[in-house]
Amino acid sequence: MTTTLVSGGGGFIGSHLCERLLADGRDVVCLDNFGSGRPENVAHLRDDDAFTLVRGDVRETAELDLPEADEVYHLASRASPADFVEHALDIAVTNTEGTRKVFDYAVECDARVVYASTSEVYGDPEVHPQPETYNGNVNIRGPRACYDESKRFGETLSVAYGRAHALDVRTARIFNTYGPRMQLNDGRVIPNFVTQALAGGRITVYGDGSQTRSFAYVDDTVSGLRALMDTDGLAGEAVNIGQETETTVRELAEVIIDRIGGGEIVTEPLPEDDPTRRKPDLSKARRLLDWEPTVSLADGLEKSIDSFRERVEGDEADD
Repeated sequence: MTTTLVSGGGGFIGSHLCERLLADGRDVVCLDNFGSGRPENVAHLRDDDAFTLVRGDVRETAELDLPEADEVYHLASRASPADFVEHALDIAVTNTEGTRKVFDYAVECDARVVYASTSEVYGDPEVHPQPETYNGNVNIRGPRACYDESKRFGETLSVAYGRAHALDVRTARIFNTYGPRMQLNDGRVIPNFVTQALAGGRITVYGDGSQTRSFAYVDDTVSGLRALMDTDGLAGEAVNIGQETETTVRELAEVIIDRIGGGEIVTEPLPEDDPTRRKPDLSKARRLLDWEPTVSLADGLEKSIDSFRERVEGDEADD
């Protein structure tokens, strides 16, 4: 039986990943301190004998009673722009010292690792779409740097551990993922727009709304992560995981207003360092993983809106 550790397993993407791994017969160890994840995300998994929840911080991995794992998905980190100011130090240290501790644990277990990096490593890109060979355009002192730069350093650590310890680390550069279990106050564009529209209020678009994103439904992202882990011979590789359909922020707002039947677009100044275009080049994912996304934005939004509506109407308050 394969044992898989998912750090950040109580988070949005992590909980969906734990669910899929259990369905495929893995023993799953979910490690989370629930700083940004939610116990409710994995509550339905607690009765599965193959599921173990360890409440703890990746920065203290050596002090935790963790079983040996064959695989490690390292997803632990706050990723919401809403946290980049208030939790800047926590994010920076989690993605540097915490990542080092996870890699040390993986070396001891001789485990294969998928490190969850981000499209934020490309910053406000000057190359479009973004291939894995592009090194990015990141402001190392800007308001997003606590996340962007610490994820970039995590990639540097992954290469260093591969060279020093022969650790098999594969890096997933994840692009704008959305879906059920996102925090309602997440600060990212889809939960922001949906919750504002459900409240019948104003949908806040920053700038003129011409900036673009490529939104990947969580099921596709999880499939991509699984393919990256399960494909042999990819030690040291970095692969984009996302969706190639490019949508402007204003177009997204209009689609959500139409689907929900309420809301009015208002504009505010564009935040500092907000990327103007974001779209992955998925050529490498297709070639190495035989993977590509299959869920359209229309279908993914329908599932997401239904989930958000249930939570809003249930008067759920996220921490």
